[in-house]
Amino acid sequence: MSEGVSAGERAHFDALESLYAAAPINRLFASRLEVIGVGAARIHFEVDDRVYHAAGAAHGTIYFKMLDDAAFYAANTLVSDRFLLTTAFNLLLTRPVKAGPLVAEGRWVSGKRRVLVADARLIDAEGEEVARGTGTFMRSHIPLSSLPGYAK
Repeated sequence: MSEGVSAGERAHFDALESLYAAAPINRLFASRLEVIGVGAARIHFEVDDRVYHAAGAAHGTIYFKMLDDAAFYAANTLVSDRFLLTTAFNLLLTRPVKAGPLVAEGRWVSGKRRVLVADARLIDAEGEEVARGTGTFMRSHIPLSSLPGYAK
């Protein structure tokens, strides 16, 4: 168990990781969620030529998916009863990405009640930042416990 994390928080984090793995969209990508602690999450992702645009680098949808997921799950670590919804997301793409491993590091920034803000940065295999983003997430009416994969 992570230092400073209660058993209840760890159960919530494990359930979020299971929820990510169970989402149908994630069958399309070689990716894995790692919840680090309250307000922090990582998405480990493998890029290959199946996600390239016509000029031979990863399409922007890959950047968005990873950054949104990392920020979303960082925010959802603070909400244990409801699924969050992305209401806005801003991207800054700074470098093209070729095949290889990437990590999106998400962290909660502010808000705990109805709206939460989180950001994420995308890091390549050399440790260089290739993109960053900030998202706004709102509590939905969907109980986490009702979703396939979220099991406490």
